[in-house]
Amino acid sequence: MGFFAYLILGLLAGAIAKLILPGKQAGGLLGTLIIGVIGALLGGWLGSALFGVGVDSFFEISTWLCAIGGSIIVLIVWGLITGRSRRAAR
Repeated sequence: MGFFAYLILGLLAGAIAKLILPGKQAGGLLGTLIIGVIGALLGGWLGSALFGVGVDSFFEISTWLCAIGGSIIVLIVWGLITGRSRRAAR
């Protein structure tokens, strides 16, 4: 998959992950893109390491599930990191 395909996949996976997780997450379009791309990479790595699937083709369901799952993980970790820093600043 090419660079622009990863950007599109990351943006869509990050947006879907934000829709799945309740609550208010920080970050606009750029934050969603970054979280989604990092999540797609993490999901592809975890998918290939644990289940033998990865993010090989843009139109495969396993690619989307890995990317969305990785984005959810990254979004949860990001929420834990930024949630603690907001509480500490008060």
